[in-house]
Amino acid sequence: MRLAYPGATLAFSLVFGAGSASSAGPDDPDCSKAVTQSDMTACSQQDYETADVALNAAYRKTLARAQAMDKDLADLGDHMVGAVEALKTAQRAWIAYRDGQCALAGFEARGGSMEPMLVAGCLAELTTKRTDELNAALADR
Repeated sequence: MRLAYPGATLAFSLVFGAGSASSAGPDDPDCSKAVTQSDMTACSQQDYETADVALNAAYRKTLARAQAMDKDLADLGDHMVGAVEALKTAQRAWIAYRDGQCALAGFEARGGSMEPMLVAGCLAELTTKRTDELNAALADR
């Protein structure tokens, strides 16, 4: 059976609106006291958005390190260069994995009100783990 899911990020943008949970406002739930499914889902989405901001910062930092490494290694020959391309390839593959894995996580409550919360929670968790990986990559440079 093939699982089809149109991309978790796009789905959340359509459900929550672009950036709606990224800045606290008077209508945002108190996530330390969230009890309704709607509030728990919104809080999971906020967690994901926060994790995504950190991921993007870590990616930019790692990309800069990879560019510096490629520049340093270029003196040894073109065959030594490739850190930037390796990072980009890894990141594209990771995004595909993350989106598929989190779509699968949603099937635990497929069609139910918990499904978006499960997907957002998965996105937040995997994004945080990837941020840690990127921060560790090339860290000794």
